[in-house]
Amino acid sequence: MNKTVLDVAIIASGIVGYFISISLVTTSFYRNRANNYLSLSLFLLTSLTLLGWFDVVDTVLEVLDNPVWEYLCGVTLFTYFLIQMQHEYLQKSWYKWLYLPFIAAFIIETILYVNAVFNFYDSEYYDLMFFIMDNTSFLYNVFLIFWGRKLIKDAAISEDKKRWLLRLNLFIIGIIMCWLLSSIEFYILNSEYATNLMWIVLSILSWWILYYGVFRLQIVVQKEEIHQYLVAKTTNGTQIKKKISEDTVSKITNQLYVLMEEEELYKNPLLSRLDLATRLETSEGYVSQIINQETNKSVIQFVNEYRIEAAKELLHNPVFNKYSLEAIGMEVGFKSKSTFYSVFKKSLGMSPGAFRKLQKGPNS
Repeated sequence: MNKTVLDVAIIASGIVGYFISISLVTTSFYRNRANNYLSLSLFLLTSLTLLGWFDVVDTVLEVLDNPVWEYLCGVTLFTYFLIQMQHEYLQKSWYKWLYLPFIAAFIIETILYVNAVFNFYDSEYYDLMFFIMDNTSFLYNVFLIFWGRKLIKDAAISEDKKRWLLRLNLFIIGIIMCWLLSSIEFYILNSEYATNLMWIVLSILSWWILYYGVFRLQIVVQKEEIHQYLVAKTTNGTQIKKKISEDTVSKITNQLYVLMEEEELYKNPLLSRLDLATRLETSEGYVSQIINQETNKSVIQFVNEYRIEAAKELLHNPVFNKYSLEAIGMEVGFKSKSTFYSVFKKSLGMSPGAFRKLQKGPNS
């Protein structure tokens, strides 16, 4: 019964893995150069998981259950990391040599396969060659994944993106450790408990990547693109900003408007009353008191009003139609999709999606 449940779980995860790998290269929301490599990596990992678990032999699918693809999987994942970091290694002439082990393994495997069919020479060393290729691929993947981890830690990228890349890297390290344990167990103890654990971990990876690795990271990437566009517009002097209120009485409040409108402090999702008080060189209580007296709003209402206005500008601009609502919410300072939707609807009486559709017109 337990085996049947695991079979069903791994088949389901395999379907998800293939679905994600195809979606990454066919859906405009996800399609980019980095995700092309992630798609190939996930396709290979999914194939190795399914074929390894069910021990498919003597079928056309057996070609995918081969150590050769383990070499390619490591390189494509490493390339995915480099592209996400926009690392200079991608421009180096030696970078393409990282694919050499895969090419060499493919040639060797082809020669062995042809010989197995036509018996050109004695193939008594086939098992030895397979053993060497299998373990060499393990060492090569260990080298690439730890090298990639070091590069990620040193990369000058956003914390959100770095966090995701390190998590994915750590997950792959976990798979490699299971891989090592399974090899030790198979050759020394002649059992397969660790091997089964590795297949299960690989199947979980498909589900994990679906949300955190694909959707969440894509939101972060879109948020960064929006931010870069707005920075460029500001640099060119064409960004239209809100005017500072001339009706305020307090010097503190005028300073607060400057912080919001010139420094866009509201875009910090972790902005607190203490942060405002520190920047204004006063107490938290006084900040709350003065905002309430002069705007009749709480601190969070005051900050969210700026966020909503900024979101309205982005939703109204057709340039940002290709970006998700969540990415826009993150760019203007909301910590989550639910908070953005709730505050926006309370303020305007409609959801961000309805507001965007309204700006596009009735025929959109």
